[in-house]
Amino acid sequence: MTNVLICGAGIGGTALAHWLGRHGHTVTVVERAPAPRPGGHTVDLRGAAREVVDRMGLLPRARELSVGSKGMSFVDASGRRVADMPASFLGGNGVVGEVEIPRGDLAGLLLEAAGPDTEYIFGDTITAIAQAPASVRVTFERSAAREFDLVVGADGTHSTTRSLVFGPDAGFRRELGCCTASFTVPNVFGITDWELFYNMPGRKMAALRPSRRPEEAKVLLGFASAPLGRDRRDAAEHRRVVAGVFAGAGWQVPEILRRMDAATDFYFDSATQVVMDGWSRGRVVLLGDAGYGPSPLAGNGTGLALVGAYVLAGELSRAGGDHRAGFAAYEREMRPLVRQCHKLPPGGVSGFVPNSRAAISMRNLSIRLMPHLPWAGLIEKAVSRGDAITLKDYTPAATRT
Repeated sequence: MTNVLICGAGIGGTALAHWLGRHGHTVTVVERAPAPRPGGHTVDLRGAAREVVDRMGLLPRARELSVGSKGMSFVDASGRRVADMPASFLGGNGVVGEVEIPRGDLAGLLLEAAGPDTEYIFGDTITAIAQAPASVRVTFERSAAREFDLVVGADGTHSTTRSLVFGPDAGFRRELGCCTASFTVPNVFGITDWELFYNMPGRKMAALRPSRRPEEAKVLLGFASAPLGRDRRDAAEHRRVVAGVFAGAGWQVPEILRRMDAATDFYFDSATQVVMDGWSRGRVVLLGDAGYGPSPLAGNGTGLALVGAYVLAGELSRAGGDHRAGFAAYEREMRPLVRQCHKLPPGGVSGFVPNSRAAISMRNLSIRLMPHLPWAGLIEKAVSRGDAITLKDYTPAATRT
């Protein structure tokens, strides 16, 4: 159980490489992209995920890379702020976390932490997995076939590992009824330390978020829609869809659309949750979005990947060579947290993209009133995502100080 292949060099894959290395495993990471992916939207570190990063010794550096967002303001078409969610909203369990860091920066930090002994294969992907009682033979698109003791699929919502071992995507994807696009643009909007969120009738939204680089701004666009049924890698077609949906929209949307084609990190997908009865089969196990992605609406995908990596590596180490026992313990530890993180915010998709001006106004009023309601404490507890797991100490007893 010492030779492990991780499919995917995202947040979960690089964090797992770090923890497996600390437990003495030999780790190889294969990634379809030709190089580490920069940019991307901001992700937050809170609760158990922040504790994992702290146990890696990376929290001070993560704080340095944080964008320093103070909260989110909901605006109208003229840009007037109509409701605020500061970072302290709902006891720190609101949309904006204490530590907000660009996804690419966090992935780069984790990649460095994995150490020089981790083997990375960029620009390649797996095409077949053949399991034997004592090993897994993996065929790659470009590299020669190899054998490993275990394979971990940390390759996202559209996991190739999952489709090869567990079956087609459709059996595990729960579509939530909307699509989102995210990308980076020049900061011609004056975005500083508050995120701006604009809803428009017809169940559409646009948001501008600060970046660690003041000359950049992060964009999120969302709209209610059934799955579009297009090639998910056809970025040009996705840009055309987005431009058509938001044609004629107000606020800063026309300028956002003018800048969209030049964005090098454009990402588009339907909002989907991954729901599975079990995350392992034989010597193959899934991590993060590949096994239990909560969707952009629920958030916490980064947190689940970080905590899942810590728990998976720790339970495999405790199992002492019995991967079945390690996988089973990993699932027992993570299931309660996954169930909690799959809960959508109040209103679900309708809260994210209300249909009418009246519904938008009611949502904004509820945000303004929420901190002052007598049951605000109960709401804080209901939206908390960090109390469903207590992290164990997986450090071998002989090495503890």
